[in-house]
Amino acid sequence: MVALAELAFSTSDLAQVRFAVSPMWEVAPSFRLLRPGTAHPVHRPWADQVRPRMVAAGLDRGWLSELIPHAGYVPDFLNPAPAGPAPTPEAERDAIRASPADRVRQDLDHLARHKGNLGPRLRALHNDPQGLLAKVAEEIEAYWELVLAPYWARIRAVLGADILYRARLAAEHGAGHLLNDLHTSVSWDDKSLRMSRRKQPLTRTTAGTGLLLIPSAFTGPGLRTRTTLPDPPQLVYPARGVGSLWQARSVTRTDALSAVLGRSRALLLTELESPASTTQLAHRTGLSTAGVSQYLTALRKAGLVSAHRAGRSVLYARTTAAETLLQAAST
Repeated sequence: MVALAELAFSTSDLAQVRFAVSPMWEVAPSFRLLRPGTAHPVHRPWADQVRPRMVAAGLDRGWLSELIPHAGYVPDFLNPAPAGPAPTPEAERDAIRASPADRVRQDLDHLARHKGNLGPRLRALHNDPQGLLAKVAEEIEAYWELVLAPYWARIRAVLGADILYRARLAAEHGAGHLLNDLHTSVSWDDKSLRMSRRKQPLTRTTAGTGLLLIPSAFTGPGLRTRTTLPDPPQLVYPARGVGSLWQARSVTRTDALSAVLGRSRALLLTELESPASTTQLAHRTGLSTAGVSQYLTALRKAGLVSAHRAGRSVLYARTTAAETLLQAAST
């Protein structure tokens, strides 16, 4: 067992340190939190909402249930290196579909060593990666739309705030201070990044140049890494502010918002503290179902609400623009 791993840095490597937000890096850790018997004090409000929908859709017993073990290794092809600072879920799923067959087989062999064996479904994927990766990506899309997309504006805001905080650290104190502040198991010694309590080595012979830092809402309390040549090493760490992610956010000046949007539309936005269907919103607000549908259509056209299919229902959620508007109305 490797107790300490060191990743050497040249001047070029240090110049290529960058941040990214990756939707796919939230899939595996969030899926683990939704397994039966799993409880998390921070994420429980979210889990209580989405777990029944995930089970009803059969996503608890599909490809992801076999690819993502309860703990330990997750196949690297499920986490392609983000090409930019904020790739879309669609772009990352396309990257998964395009994973080289040899890469998929190598990852599944690694997974088999951790799990002891592969079931019939994963053996079929091992035999025919190019033919079955599309099915894996389809299930990831279904999981994303049902479990994460309705909450992504809120999650994305936390991840963005973390990156802004750390970018300011780097600007004011330098890259070394930034790397020292990432996690208690990480330290910087002017020429290498040291990570304690690691089972695997991390060297430039197994990783590409630079370093890709990815904050995560569901990873924690430890770190996750991906080292696949020629990609830069990816270091996924718990984002700051996750503890307040699901706390209710009061809106105290709805009168100002009502003057702009109208009372009913403003009321619906405030009620969308968590994603809800038309019927649920009608019940909460006392508005007619037809009226709620009409107002939601207007809010969606204005970019303030997004819609996500959940079985036979459609869940509506506030967008980033709506969160910003509500925050401004509360100050």
